[in-house]
Amino acid sequence: MKESDKNIEKLIGEIMTESTLESPSIDFTSKVMSQILVLEKSKIQHYKPLISTPVWIVILGSLISLILYTAFWNESYNSEIGHSYVVNIPNIFSKFHFSKNTIYAILIVDLMILVQIPLLKNYYDKKYQL
Repeated sequence: MKESDKNIEKLIGEIMTESTLESPSIDFTSKVMSQILVLEKSKIQHYKPLISTPVWIVILGSLISLILYTAFWNESYNSEIGHSYVVNIPNIFSKFHFSKNTIYAILIVDLMILVQIPLLKNYYDKKYQL
């Protein structure tokens, strides 16, 4: 080794023995944890529905107005095309015949879905709640 390297090592050794270790302040841990909590809160993504509430209101209003319009539609309206379709609607559904077992199965599946959706929603809300 060169003479200058030895001098540098000796100088560093003296500086290291003379200096003391720095200790953090008393509230160091609480400051760090508060910054971590702030970062955690900023990362949380809040649930935003795909279809917003005003859009659902418009869809529901349109559906209700369409149902009311067809329910109270004036029969004196003489359109051959419109009238023939309205008259044939019951005939379309008369071609379908379901057994009692099929109807019960459809009703039970619908009921199970209607019950399971709220149960699963509550389960996952509690599981992933922060």
